[in-house]
Amino acid sequence: MMQPLGAVAHYNLLERLEPAGPGELYRARDTRLGRTVSVRLLPPEFARAADVRTALLERVRSLAVLSHPNITALFDAGEHDGRVYLVYEFLKGQTLRAEMAGRMMNVRRAVELTIQMADAVADAHAAGFVHGGLSPDSIAVTAKGHVKIPALELAAHGGFDEDGGAVRLRDYDSPEEARGQPTDERSDIYSVGAVLYEMLTTRRPLHRGAAAPSVANRHVPPELDDVALKAVAPNPDSRFQSAATLAAELRSVAAILDVRGGAGDEPEHAEAAGAHVGRALVMALVILLLLGTLAWLMLT
Repeated sequence: MMQPLGAVAHYNLLERLEPAGPGELYRARDTRLGRTVSVRLLPPEFARAADVRTALLERVRSLAVLSHPNITALFDAGEHDGRVYLVYEFLKGQTLRAEMAGRMMNVRRAVELTIQMADAVADAHAAGFVHGGLSPDSIAVTAKGHVKIPALELAAHGGFDEDGGAVRLRDYDSPEEARGQPTDERSDIYSVGAVLYEMLTTRRPLHRGAAAPSVANRHVPPELDDVALKAVAPNPDSRFQSAATLAAELRSVAAILDVRGGAGDEPEHAEAAGAHVGRALVMALVILLLLGTLAWLMLT
């Protein structure tokens, strides 16, 4: 049996994991319920003041109202030796960044993952939370291929930036967020769109305005160009006004791709298909040659 590295409350820490976010992340055992969980110990400087710490814990615990298959379930939160800890469901999988692997993703797959992200964000918005921390590094893809967005930023975004700024992954911030201006649900929509844009092109959109994804990726259809560009519009008023609307538009694009069949294949998939066709033609020629030889022999 593996010896625990230590304990936080009634959670035995079994293995230190690579954290996408602040503090230390562990695979742990809940000794009360007998289940494997993830435990994050936030840095000591995170929410150092007692009143800020108390407010953060209250907000974290309010996440219990969220129950969505694409949001990481938050089981528990508390204080241990003056540090805040959070307990999540343990996920088997990898980050979206790892799945992207620095290449253009299959278009249909990118659309499906973004639908799941938008659904999760819409559910959080309906419960009164703005995320503010979406990126390929913070989004997980489970072993079954489903997206999970993290819950921590949902709690940290609402007024804890000064003490907990390290939680924020700013590369995917909206233009207004980067300028320090007020943000709302449409800022999350930008972040979802920015992740989609990078899945399609390997690049992040420019805040001053982005080129159509199809400029970099010929497999992107015009309908998806329109959705992606609207999601990352520099002006919040020009974006989708709700994540639910973004998800609905992406479902329409997915249906179009499915009807067209084969749309969205990556270049290497297309090359592989071409190789299969080439082999089939060679086999057909060989068969015709054999049949011709056999017919000649029968005639002579």
